[in-house]
Amino acid sequence: MSEVYGVEDASFRAAGEYEGIKALVDGFYDAMEILPEAAHIREMHPDDLTESRDKLTRFLCGWLGGPRLYREKYGPIAIPRAHAHLPIGEAERDAWLACMAESLKTQGYSDDFKDYLMTQLFVPAERCRIASQVANN
Repeated sequence: MSEVYGVEDASFRAAGEYEGIKALVDGFYDAMEILPEAAHIREMHPDDLTESRDKLTRFLCGWLGGPRLYREKYGPIAIPRAHAHLPIGEAERDAWLACMAESLKTQGYSDDFKDYLMTQLFVPAERCRIASQVANN
């Protein structure tokens, strides 16, 4: 029987809590450095990814039902609004998701959690694309 994700902290726990999410984020940014299709989105980030890694790790902890570490350190965030200034189209959205999919290959997550996570991550990625289109048109 599959685990029920998205309820309370089930997703946070399935992701390995803070350390597991940090490993996922590190793999994500490592993939962004090497995947050819991610070169454009890598250019949207600062040269030093230390803060980007911290922000995404902290955001995902809360987003997956764990502690709201992003809010504690950086304050509230609306992901689409925070990215609206960037030129995000389908290619950028898909590159972001490809980096996450690449990172998931190295994580010890169950296959059903990997599938669940990619389905869930599409939602904010698509919302960022839409917010960008609205802001830049």
